[in-house]
Amino acid sequence: MSRNHKPTAAEKAARSAIFDPDGRPKPGVQRALERAVEVQRPVVLSNIRRLRKKHPHASAADLSRMLERSYLAAVTTSGAAVGATAAVPAIGTVAALGLSGVAVVGFLEATALYAQSVAELHGVQTSDPERARTLVMAIMLGEEGNALMQTLSGSSGHATQHWGNVLGSSMPSGMMGGIGRQIRNRFIKKFLARQGTAMLGRVIPFGIGAAVGGAGNHIMGKNVIKSTREAFGPAPETIPGELLHDLKGSIEEPQADERR
Repeated sequence: MSRNHKPTAAEKAARSAIFDPDGRPKPGVQRALERAVEVQRPVVLSNIRRLRKKHPHASAADLSRMLERSYLAAVTTSGAAVGATAAVPAIGTVAALGLSGVAVVGFLEATALYAQSVAELHGVQTSDPERARTLVMAIMLGEEGNALMQTLSGSSGHATQHWGNVLGSSMPSGMMGGIGRQIRNRFIKKFLARQGTAMLGRVIPFGIGAAVGGAGNHIMGKNVIKSTREAFGPAPETIPGELLHDLKGSIEEPQADERR
């Protein structure tokens, strides 16, 4: 941005809504982001259960691909919808920024549900809130999160290319607090800096705002999918036994039909 650039009213409103006078994220904003990436495991299991009801013979790899497609479609559509609504001339700047904030939370919730659903398909249970939250934030950090988690998993004596599996099982509980703080601090700083621009993009003239919102979410969604693949590696063909056990009774297993 040029040094001679004078912040617009929308830019000032966006910054004051997110940061305090010293440039630090407001506590309420931090709490909102942390809550948004906390998806309870029953919700994650329900998400997988829904897919299995529609596709009872699908492998874990098949389900993972379905999760990718539905996640990307959902965040792209929601971003475009909020962008179009926020850019309606009758809606003021403050109200438009509020709608954009809702879009940010919605994107985080969708991302958390997607990432934790993929984790479960890899045999990583997401019942521990600290581990699940750290997992989602690290994935959203992209290459930075991937590199950091590989380093941290290596220091725990469990070096591996696919750190998501280590975080979910092998990493000692005593290390999680420190790792979680590092990831959380980096995530909040980077995500808010990026979303400040995205929020402004959604309040520009009607039509353009919808394009910016949808395209921006699409790009971020694709990056999340890439990071998730890097975190866990290729999805297995067989659905983990523990996950099947937790889903038991919700759907009729294909194997049961074959045994009759």
